[in-house]
Amino acid sequence: MTEDIEVSRHNAVRFPGISPRAYEHPVDRGALATLRAVPGFAEVVKAVSGFYNERGERLMALASSIRVGPKQYPELERLRHECAETLDLPAVPNVFVFQDAQIRAETVGMDEPFIRVSTGLVELMSVDSLRFVLGHEMGHVLSGHAVYRTIMVRLIRLQLAMSWTPVSALGIRAIVAALREWFRKAELSCDRAGLLCSQDPTAALRAQIQVAGGIDPARIDVPSFLQQAAEYESVEDIRDSFLKLKSVETESHPFAVVRAAQLQKWAASEEYRAILAGDYPRRDGDSPSSDWMDDLKSAAKSYKDSWSSSTDPLTKVFSDVGGAVSGAAGKVFTKFGNGSGE
Repeated sequence: MTEDIEVSRHNAVRFPGISPRAYEHPVDRGALATLRAVPGFAEVVKAVSGFYNERGERLMALASSIRVGPKQYPELERLRHECAETLDLPAVPNVFVFQDAQIRAETVGMDEPFIRVSTGLVELMSVDSLRFVLGHEMGHVLSGHAVYRTIMVRLIRLQLAMSWTPVSALGIRAIVAALREWFRKAELSCDRAGLLCSQDPTAALRAQIQVAGGIDPARIDVPSFLQQAAEYESVEDIRDSFLKLKSVETESHPFAVVRAAQLQKWAASEEYRAILAGDYPRRDGDSPSSDWMDDLKSAAKSYKDSWSSSTDPLTKVFSDVGGAVSGAAGKVFTKFGNGSGE
């Protein structure tokens, strides 16, 4: 870290050695656990994605945008080191500011990930909200999401290139849909990482309000904003449910109001308070190959709890059908199996 930059915040909690498992959404963690449990998977992915020119991406960022440093966007330089220190990242990722009026931020690269943020985001957000955004992106770095996101981006391009062969395109579409579902959950994970960096749920909510279209958060009524998420989740017409499924399939990120409600729920949880108190898994204790079944069970439980609590009519149909099938299967195994019902 740069010696002349004061990175420590008064009363801010740091998380030495924190594992990304501490903040990862259960479904995100389940998907990643399955992939990480395959020996040499990351190396194979890099070999398959060899045409991905990370060095070229870095050179383009260097040539066409502003690299954050002590004399260039010094406030972002302070936040950059702050967030890396809070999450105890092994290396501090570079941050580049690029010209774009839209609110955008992304993490790029596999071997040496770096962060890109738009001028629209920097100009609009307060320092506290920027801290949340940079913490979110550093969550992607710590979780190793860039590798899998690269797969998704390449497959999307391949899907478009093969649109003239319907069978191939449909097969790729299924894989892309699965990756997008994972990445939407990965975004929820990294919202949690952003909250761990900012340690300010209000600042995190302001940032998400601005992503949704709130130019001035002071003009937005927070209860009304969060009520939008409740209304979206509780549609009563099954036609709306199908429309939701159709619209979300092509999205790489969760919808803004849903995302905000999810993070506020986690901010009020015992899990979040425990992490702040220092009770969280450490990286030196990670063993994905032995813990992956636990992560898959957590993912399944997350989906089950979501379905059970949902008022969406289509989700209820799926939940009821799944319960009926599960119950019927249990009876079959009890009758023809060992009789224990297990």
